[in-house]
Amino acid sequence: MSASAAEPYKRSPVFDENTLPAGLRREHRTKPGVWGIIRVLEGRLRYRVLDPASETILEPGHPGLVRPDESHLVELLGPMRMQVEFYNQPPELCTEDLGLSPKSVPS
Repeated sequence: MSASAAEPYKRSPVFDENTLPAGLRREHRTKPGVWGIIRVLEGRLRYRVLDPASETILEPGHPGLVRPDESHLVELLGPMRMQVEFYNQPPELCTEDLGLSPKSVPS
C-alpha cells in the first residue's frame, strides 16, 4: 500500500468459531460511508452478500470487502480466527487478495 492508503479507524477483536458474535452470523450491514475488510487469520469463512446475491470463501490471504450499507453475513466452515477492519473511505487492496477484477475494486 502507498503512504496515502486508507488506514482502518477501528478493528474488531479477533474472533474464533466460539466467540464470533451471533450478529455477524445473520444479516447485517455497515453504516453508510463505512467500509470493512474481513480478514481470516486461520481457517475459512463463507462471506455472503445478500443484494446482489453472491458468496465467497474467505481464508488467510483472501479477505472480503464489505461495501457501505451492504447487507451481508458470514457462515462458519469450521475452526477459524478472523478480524474486521473498518474504514471511512474505500480501502486499497490487492485485487488478487480479493479475487476481484480491477473494474470491481472501488476507486
